[in-house]
Amino acid sequence: MNTLDIELVSVSKSFGAISVVKDLSLEIPQGEFVSILGPSGCGKTTTLNMIAGFNMPTSGDIRIRGRSQVKVPPERRNLGLVFQNYALFPHMTVSENVGFGLRMRGVAKSEIATAVSAALSSVRLEGFGERYPKALSGGQQQRVALARAIAPRPSVLLLDEPLSNLDLKLREAMRVELKEIHDQLGMTFVYVTHDQEEAMAMSNRVVVMWQGEIAQQGEPGEIYRKPATRFVADFIGRSNILSVHRARAQAGFLEIAIGGGPLVLRVTRPLSPERVQFCCIRPESIRLLPASPPSGDARNHLDGVVRRIVNLGAHAEVLVAIAAGLSLTALVRSSPASALPALGEAVTLAVEPQDIQLLAA
Repeated sequence: MNTLDIELVSVSKSFGAISVVKDLSLEIPQGEFVSILGPSGCGKTTTLNMIAGFNMPTSGDIRIRGRSQVKVPPERRNLGLVFQNYALFPHMTVSENVGFGLRMRGVAKSEIATAVSAALSSVRLEGFGERYPKALSGGQQQRVALARAIAPRPSVLLLDEPLSNLDLKLREAMRVELKEIHDQLGMTFVYVTHDQEEAMAMSNRVVVMWQGEIAQQGEPGEIYRKPATRFVADFIGRSNILSVHRARAQAGFLEIAIGGGPLVLRVTRPLSPERVQFCCIRPESIRLLPASPPSGDARNHLDGVVRRIVNLGAHAEVLVAIAAGLSLTALVRSSPASALPALGEAVTLAVEPQDIQLLAA
């Protein structure tokens, strides 16, 4: 069984009358890459700051390697920190920046040199030690900040929106590098972000926060395929979320009426009929067929009219009106071999019963 690096036990944080984190409990095993994901104001950065020791919890306990940290100052928690602002000293070389924390601890020069060399090697910046930050790209500066954080060999690395200042291509490259560095070091990473693609691409586990609480946690694929709430379904990936005004059990499936009208879908996902309030259909789960699909097709069929097409290069988003005030978006591959429908064209949407996720709230 993995040793727990971090435990949050019924942690709450209030600023005056405003409750920011509410009775949050979380266990993070040693060596895991965990992303705390959520929109602005959900409490994710406050949670990270409490782990780091910058904020004291109003109630509850924070343990690192089994020991309570509530009364331990940040500098004694053996944590590495990487923030959105790299905070590199412009008058210091890369090596001096990376070794700064070790010098402040009074570590011997020979040990600092060894640790700095190892940290720069970990982030693939060998040979950059004598350069100054102004001579580095944004991605290289971010890697220097990462090297500075890991040089003292902390038990846990905390990262707060570290890629948000980079452009899209560089962010995507840094995601790969961060994951490779994590795998190489075997260190526990706690990563805070509002970017669901970052969280999904790098993490072993994603913790989705909403209004100061954990809305859902699990492996990225599990959360994407089986969102627990309407908020999670809407926040993770693209979704068609429809209200369900009636659900009844049939042989081996549920029959749900959507959108307040006569449209009915068959669903195999388990959920008691009285709990069903919404359903979620991912755009990539919808297939576009010519009008009048072949007989014997066991999928759900919805007739509609194409109202909008957004070409995204490899794929196109096709918005299809299926009833008054009710539309679904389908994700369709764009290629010469599969021509897109025209605006105003009548089409049929096909959805497998198992691809519809039922939501209780």
